[in-house]
Amino acid sequence: MKISKRVMQIQPSATLELSAKAKQMKSEGIDVINLGVGEPDFNTPKNIKAAAIKAIEEGKSDFYTPATGINELKKAVCARIAADFGVNYEQNQVAVTVGGKFSLYVLAQTLLDEGDEVLIPLPYWVSYGEQVKIAGGVPVFVTPEDGLKVTVEELEKARTDKSRIVIINSPQNPSGLIYTRDELEAIGNWAVEHDIVIITDDMYGKLVYNGEHFVSLIELGDEIRKQTILVSGLSKAYSMTGWRVGYTVAPAKVIKKMGALIGHATSNLAAVSQYAALEALTGPQEVVEKMRVAFEERLNKVYPELIALPGVTLKNKPQGAFYLFPNVKETVKLTGFASTDEFVAALLDEAHVAVVIGSAFGMPDHIRMSYATDLASLEEAIKRMKAFIEKRM
Repeated sequence: MKISKRVMQIQPSATLELSAKAKQMKSEGIDVINLGVGEPDFNTPKNIKAAAIKAIEEGKSDFYTPATGINELKKAVCARIAADFGVNYEQNQVAVTVGGKFSLYVLAQTLLDEGDEVLIPLPYWVSYGEQVKIAGGVPVFVTPEDGLKVTVEELEKARTDKSRIVIINSPQNPSGLIYTRDELEAIGNWAVEHDIVIITDDMYGKLVYNGEHFVSLIELGDEIRKQTILVSGLSKAYSMTGWRVGYTVAPAKVIKKMGALIGHATSNLAAVSQYAALEALTGPQEVVEKMRVAFEERLNKVYPELIALPGVTLKNKPQGAFYLFPNVKETVKLTGFASTDEFVAALLDEAHVAVVIGSAFGMPDHIRMSYATDLASLEEAIKRMKAFIEKRM
């Protein structure tokens, strides 16, 4: 059976592939500590689950909804953005989707023609480039010369007359770094000057630590906001990964076309998830802070233990999200492996610790480790890594 060229060029998601292997090993009775998956270990808050149950019992979840979501939820998205950022949007500027990942997918299909280029700073989330390729676009990866955040000068070097979009992710997956207001203003003004659409992936915007402050591009004045499309969702901050709730905020004409495409793809996000999301956005927000504090505690405990491992370097302590992205180039050398990929595979097979290869994010000398798991497991993982490294030195 023939497979399309379009699909043949897609690389599997490294994070999902690794998580599947770790789960398979666990099912075989192996004590695996999985630091590969970007998923909070908290259950969805009780009030959100109760709202979903109520919607089921009242028959609200039994039927199709509009392709871009129920009006109450789109209104709640607008209200939450206004409360968080002081920026007002209308309901016709919002599309609710099957997770933030599908928002990005639909945007690529909506905005890109064959050969259009999308500037993607490294390190990048694993699906950005693949989604661009599926839409017929060309991912152009921009490597920061110093650190893990791209500059306007670096973006300008990569820009051509085919450049249509730049994707900015802050706090960043996988590094956890946050772009400052000044850095974002420079990028925003550059994008306005060259008529390049900014897609800002703000999925981790509520998860920032140690007094750091998150700034969204939509806050930076009318000109930059008009050039910016916001993608976010409820998976991370509200611990709702299984509910698959994402959203896009964009010009009404973009949302209208996204709705047409969604109508032919998923029809709509599951109705019960929409009512759960409505409660998440309009109900008590204290639970978000409770989870944020727990992630902060884990980061502050594990970070010094990680950088004490032989050969491991992590110059910039993460400021948000829930990932560590250390450089292990020297560690790989010390342990005699030919590549980071081999090191990561052996770490899972022998020490039973699952991490993600840095090449999945465009930086093969790194690994990504999630601290969205309990502190005891994190500390045990570091102990196993230390023993694994020292055994091979």
